[in-house]
Amino acid sequence: MICRALAWTMATALLGSTAALAQDVPGIEICTVEKTMERRTSCLQSNVDFLKKSLDKARLEQQQKLDAANRQIEALKTALAAMQKSVEQLQAPPKKPEPAAPAQAAPKDAAKDAPPAKTDAK
Repeated sequence: MICRALAWTMATALLGSTAALAQDVPGIEICTVEKTMERRTSCLQSNVDFLKKSLDKARLEQQQKLDAANRQIEALKTALAAMQKSVEQLQAPPKKPEPAAPAQAAPKDAAKDAPPAKTDAK
C-alpha cells in the first residue's frame, strides 16, 4: 500500500512538472498558423512587445558599456598626462648649481697678484 502511494505521488509530481514546462515562453512566434484574426493580431502584438523589450535591454547594456569605456578612457588620459610629465622631468637636463668655485678662486688670484710679503732682514 505504501509503495502504491509513493508511486502515485511520484507520478503526479512528474506530470505536474511537465505541465509547468509547457508554459508560453516569450519570444518570436509564427503568427501565420493562427486562423482567427484576433489571435493573429494578439500574436503579432506579442512579437512586437518582445522585440521592443529586447531592443530596450540591448540599448541599455550598450549604453552602460559605452559609459564604462568613456570612464576608462578619461582615467587613462589622466594617467598618460602624469606619465608624460614625469618623463619630461627625467629627460630635462639637470639644473646646474650656482657656481661657487669663482668665489673661492678669487682669494687664490688675489694672493698671486699681491706683491710678495716684505721681510725685514737687513
